[in-house]
Amino acid sequence: MALRSAYCKQVFQFNFQARTSRGAMRERSSWFVKLWDDAKPEVFGLGECAPLPGLSIDDVPDYEARLKDALLQLQLTIGNEELAKDNGQSWITDLISPQYPSMIFGLETALLDLKNGGKQTIFNNDFQTGKKLPINGLIWMADMDLMLQQIAIKIHDGFRCIKMKVGGLNFEKECDILHYVRKKYFRDDITIRLDANGAFKVDDCLYKLKELSKFNIHSIEQPIKQGQRELLREISAQSPIPIAIDEELIGVHGYEQKRALLQEVSVPYLILKPSLHGGLNSCMEWIELAHEMKMGWWITSALESNIGLNAICQFTAQYPTTTPQGLGTGQLYDNNIPSPLQVKEGFISKSPLQDWDLSSLNFKNV
Repeated sequence: MALRSAYCKQVFQFNFQARTSRGAMRERSSWFVKLWDDAKPEVFGLGECAPLPGLSIDDVPDYEARLKDALLQLQLTIGNEELAKDNGQSWITDLISPQYPSMIFGLETALLDLKNGGKQTIFNNDFQTGKKLPINGLIWMADMDLMLQQIAIKIHDGFRCIKMKVGGLNFEKECDILHYVRKKYFRDDITIRLDANGAFKVDDCLYKLKELSKFNIHSIEQPIKQGQRELLREISAQSPIPIAIDEELIGVHGYEQKRALLQEVSVPYLILKPSLHGGLNSCMEWIELAHEMKMGWWITSALESNIGLNAICQFTAQYPTTTPQGLGTGQLYDNNIPSPLQVKEGFISKSPLQDWDLSSLNFKNV
């Protein structure tokens, strides 16, 4: 087997003004990798490498050059027996520094796709044959009227779990929105998750959590900035709202280091993003530890295109979870890659009536 590889960059345009407490986003860049055996070029695997600006540890200026170097190393090493045994996943984590989690994710998924015969098949499970995964409806920061409009649309479309970004507006206005939702939709049994993206200040965090708890909140994601483990543990112990973490997991490598973090912060929930948290193998370790420590978890995208989102959906379907996942991001872009993924009534699944259209991807051979 002689592996060949190619890559390309694509910039995706948001079809609305996406805002979080970290600022506004108007576009999102991804690098796509293509792997094939030169004896069978018609069968190829695809993966998406998509560092998230302002958050990923691998959001670096020379990302493309480092990706090209990794692909060259991959071509030189692909033929060994160790790689063939485990689809290359553990080998990739040996080749690529854990400082490049989005690159690990993209190459893992491209190799798995190639091993499974291409056609964007990362795992042969029941997501491929129509299994529906429950998802939350994401409510982006905006002015009060626009946020209420987003919520109304999501609930009308069948979502029964919504995730609302907080920390970027006046706190009283955010409470007003939650009060309105609970008053208007009290018959609909809506689950509300919040995501603060680390926006709460230490001196008023518990006060805000107590005020927000009046609205029957399922959980709140990353209330304070990452890196304050002792404080996070104290807040979690006192918070009337269960705490979930995702930024806190960024940059934590190795099984024992992961265990030490979870023991130290002692929170109820983990939120896993493969592009941020070390790829698929790394997320498997986080899930194993969460089960061991009786923690809940769910998986979300990191705003990848449909190629990365498809891989994450298939990975999620490897687990028997009924918890709503954060996988409803495929409709964010004007120029997303056309795919069979469809969101309907609060679920994501694959439509048998649609296919992939990869014509917009212009690869350069390595």
